[in-house]
Amino acid sequence: MHLSDNPATSAAPTVADWIRRAPKAVLHDHLDGGLRPATIVELARACGYTALPTEDPAELAVWFRDAADSGSLERYLETFAHTCAVMQTREALHRIAAECAEDLAADGVVYAEIRYAPEQHLEGGLTLDEVVEAVNDGFREGERRAGGRITVRTLLTGMRHTDRSLEIARLTVAHRDQGVAGFDIAGGEMGNPPARHLAAFQHLKQHNCHFTIHAGEAVGAESIHEAVQVCGTERIGHGVRITDDIAEDGTLGRLASYVRDNRIALEVCPTSNLQTGAAKDYASHPIDELRRLGFRVTLNTDNRLVSGTTMSEEFQHMVDAFGYGPEVFEEFTVAALDAAFLPLPERQRLIDEVVRPGYAALAAR
Repeated sequence: MHLSDNPATSAAPTVADWIRRAPKAVLHDHLDGGLRPATIVELARACGYTALPTEDPAELAVWFRDAADSGSLERYLETFAHTCAVMQTREALHRIAAECAEDLAADGVVYAEIRYAPEQHLEGGLTLDEVVEAVNDGFREGERRAGGRITVRTLLTGMRHTDRSLEIARLTVAHRDQGVAGFDIAGGEMGNPPARHLAAFQHLKQHNCHFTIHAGEAVGAESIHEAVQVCGTERIGHGVRITDDIAEDGTLGRLASYVRDNRIALEVCPTSNLQTGAAKDYASHPIDELRRLGFRVTLNTDNRLVSGTTMSEEFQHMVDAFGYGPEVFEEFTVAALDAAFLPLPERQRLIDEVVRPGYAALAAR
């Protein structure tokens, strides 16, 4: 059964008011997977892009979610062809980044790391540096529009199937003091192991620069092992296949123990995992088991437009599946900030001055 065949997961949940008010932090969210549908339509008209499946924003939002739910990899990848097509100018990138910050802040997100691949935004003649500058400027504008209620940093992504990862790693180092917090690799895991990009990771280490790696989503524990032990990642994007190294009785294997004991954060994206087949449904998603076993688990959206989700909706899915209350979401949020690629004093300030008081206020109500 496809996700879209399941009425329990195909529609957006009704989100409790306290969830919308709860402070949130997201570490795994793709810029090109989170555009406003109306913005896509407007930018497509402005740049002459005529391949959208519809120019009605509401219908377009449904099309993206249906494509992601279809079980077809081709349709899933097509969604990003449409978004990237309208992200080829400085003005478009600036607008999309600013709106991203606004949308996250409106959803209660107080800290976000947004990732994107600069090499996918060069068709309009921009250089890699100009892409990064446009996105960074857009996020600063979005933070201002949100009244300072959100802090946004970016992760520059190298694509697994191309040979530009070292170039993007150097770009990350060059812009690390202008809003870029770290580096990531993304794209199909199958046939594209993380060690293929070892030179990029070594360059980042030599310059004391943070990085995360998509691993353990489409490929099993061996992908996580390579990301951790060969490449030295600080966090794991998705990482749910770490369960391959956990016995049915909860006994951890050597790799799972290492990941847990060394507090290597898992950037878990439940709705996205259902769409890609990494989990069958919310109730059987491994996030609850991983949390109970003591892993550093963070809760994330992955692609808000494509997955038809928000952080509040991800919270609600966890309430519905596992009965979580505010204390668990405070745990997830603090875990995300502990693992954030942000200087320790800034992380601690957000925890002490924003997150803890925010959840205390929820408890008082």
